[in-house]
Amino acid sequence: MDIKSFFEKHGETALAFSGGVDSSVLLALSKKYAKRVKAYYVKSQFQPRFELDDALETAEKLGAELEVIELDVLGFNEIINNPPDRCYYCKKAIFGEILKHAKRDGFGVIIEGTNASDDISDRPGYKALGELEVLSPLKFCGYTKADIRRTAAEFGLSVADKPSYACLATRIPTGTVITDGLLKKTEAAENGLRALGFRNFRVRYKNGGAGLEFGKTDFELYYKSEDEVQNVLSPYYDKITLDLKERPDE
Repeated sequence: MDIKSFFEKHGETALAFSGGVDSSVLLALSKKYAKRVKAYYVKSQFQPRFELDDALETAEKLGAELEVIELDVLGFNEIINNPPDRCYYCKKAIFGEILKHAKRDGFGVIIEGTNASDDISDRPGYKALGELEVLSPLKFCGYTKADIRRTAAEFGLSVADKPSYACLATRIPTGTVITDGLLKKTEAAENGLRALGFRNFRVRYKNGGAGLEFGKTDFELYYKSEDEVQNVLSPYYDKITLDLKERPDE
């Protein structure tokens, strides 16, 4: 099935919108081919502010309707206790909220941006999507990450070369209780590195300190700006370690 045929079959869709390149391309394709689409962004403590800003910018550029839904994810014990399948419970909570709003608005189909390059075997959250009957048209129609970035550029989306991003909760090791303080510290630290020009990186909570991960190009920047990195992170962490294994650059 191609994407046009998908939207001919599912003409009215509610879209779970993250502000990333995958869901942005899906929104653009929905606007092009679907009869009616509305995007829903769930704002929680797990999403940094820049993700919402990107979502608002993309929706405005595409002339798409967007609703921002507030969700207190820290109110769910099965989430904050941070078990290995935390993502399952988080997706259930997030998509459950979207489902309620979508039904209110008359939508019977919810779509999201998982693509054909994603390895769903290592994603407990994808199980929750199946249980809620959420569809993944980019995956169904064979869109790889490269296809998505190319399509984003064709639509003139500012997120075309935006690095893949995982929520702030992924920075906290499994079994460590997730708190608002840890999330805010992580967001502030990553915002500081982003302001220095880093793009493909993670600041992970590690034994009370920060564990840094960089892609190849960001490794080069790190070695040129170690002092600046220390200055940015020292207000939040007493100890900083560097993971020498490179993250993949996209």
